[in-house]
Amino acid sequence: MGNPFREGTPDLDGHDPAALADAARVAAADVTFGDEPFLLDPVPRVISAADWSALDAGLLQRVRALDAFCADVYGERRIVRDGVMPARVIETTDTLEPALRGTSLDRWIGIAGLDLVRAPDGRFLVLEDNLRTPSGMAYAVAARTTTLLLLQPERAPVPVDGLRDMLRLALGDGRAVLLTDGASNTAYWEHRWLADLLEIPLAEPSGLDPTRVDVVYRRTNAWQLDSEVGRLLHGRVRVVNAYGVGVGDDKLAHAYVEDMVRYYLGEDPLVRSVRTYDLGRPEVVEEALDRIEELVVKPRAGYGGEGVVICPHAEPEDVARIRDEVRATPEDYVAQELIPLSEHATVIDGELVLRHVDLRPFVFLGPGGEGRVYPGGLTRVALDEGALVVNSSQNGGAKDTWVI
Repeated sequence: MGNPFREGTPDLDGHDPAALADAARVAAADVTFGDEPFLLDPVPRVISAADWSALDAGLLQRVRALDAFCADVYGERRIVRDGVMPARVIETTDTLEPALRGTSLDRWIGIAGLDLVRAPDGRFLVLEDNLRTPSGMAYAVAARTTTLLLLQPERAPVPVDGLRDMLRLALGDGRAVLLTDGASNTAYWEHRWLADLLEIPLAEPSGLDPTRVDVVYRRTNAWQLDSEVGRLLHGRVRVVNAYGVGVGDDKLAHAYVEDMVRYYLGEDPLVRSVRTYDLGRPEVVEEALDRIEELVVKPRAGYGGEGVVICPHAEPEDVARIRDEVRATPEDYVAQELIPLSEHATVIDGELVLRHVDLRPFVFLGPGGEGRVYPGGLTRVALDEGALVVNSSQNGGAKDTWVI
């Protein structure tokens, strides 16, 4: 499997790690995720300008291809007709919205958040694409604000003060509102922060009048068209991101994103995917079953790390169980190569230790394919020793990400 890529530690300019962690906790005290404080590690991650330049172009390319795929799924499905993707990849996803077939939109994806890991050779690879209601951008700004209060870098990182313009690009013209579930949503702090940044109302479904707005920035957990919210909005206003885009962040569709880039854009992918196995193909599922001890197995419909089995680290009985489940219903799962997440210095109990990290950058698409990428994004860190799941719901924290 190889050793993980160990990233360099930025100069803390003589600051004591324990004191930095305490100061970060105080400075970010008002930032919350659900009912818990935002767990911010004060040691920033540094990405070189050269590495970021390649990522910037590759991420924008990838989201443009995913946007074209969503349009094609609800249009002619040329990608199936031309033999690039099996029809079952589309027809068996639980995120497909059949009622939208024939719908034509200027763009389906306005805002994307992609999960990247750094392989042992230093390359960034896309682990998952998040297109429905990606979160984390406000937390990235909070991380930057807090970190620069505590540290004075000799070379300043690329500023992140363009988020408002990026969001406006994605939302387009017209009267906008940010739609939220309210305090029951774990990212409600971010919802309020973004509404303030954009100077637009924050509304819950019960208080939304679609006749009085032109654009709804949808951040509710009700992402399906047949939900109460979906029925309320369908065909009345522009929705960011549009209903139906879940076909693009489906875990099986991930196996074909590089093919989407080549097919829709006629370009070679600039950022590659973590290899993902389509277990609906008999020859592929047999290969995966033969070496399942080396792979990561995910429920196709899962999210937030739930149900994921990292087989090289799992108990033998768990590996045997997931092998039986995959053999019985292979279409319900995907398998991926295990990429050791890179490690970064993190303050735990006052000491600098190595913890696994990933990266969530954000991509914004406007009319005509115009796009921008938030510089750096949010680095997520697994606070438990050896843990490979970085979600906040599973004791994950975050770091500022400096592009220098």
